[in-house]
Amino acid sequence: MSLFSRLFRPKPMEPTGISALWHRTIAIAREPEWYANAGVADTIEGRFDMVSAVTALVLIRLESTDPKNGVALTEMFITDMDGQLREEGVGDLMVGKHIGKLVSALGGRIAAYREGLESADDALLEQAVDRNVTLLDGAAPAPVAQRLRALSADLAAMDDGDILEGRVMR
Repeated sequence: MSLFSRLFRPKPMEPTGISALWHRTIAIAREPEWYANAGVADTIEGRFDMVSAVTALVLIRLESTDPKNGVALTEMFITDMDGQLREEGVGDLMVGKHIGKLVSALGGRIAAYREGLESADDALLEQAVDRNVTLLDGAAPAPVAQRLRALSADLAAMDDGDILEGRVMR
């Protein structure tokens, strides 16, 4: 690329709104602490588990806002997963079937994490993590459950506008 074209090329736009929230959701799911300290397996499955776990918590939080926000974030999840599947070589005819399974998995995790988070009994959330997160051999679900509970509390304390603009602090 020539110097001239680099100087006059438009700067990439920073994501805003639901797009920014989606990017922040992915960033939280990719935080090294999940993998290095909490015992999540650093594999495709483990990373999907964390993306879906963090997405589930954000969607649970968004239930108190306009329903369109949750729909828009779910659409971002679907679009991203579609792209990931295609990148992995899944053919056009099979992508829809895989997306259906991934959305179903997300829905199940929303229900499991909601139940675990609403309970004062940490064992319920730990059981949800144990069923839904690929952990390293011998890793306990408690560290992941504790981090998810803390993230849920952080989200609950945040202003709707900050969340909708992706300004989720951890």
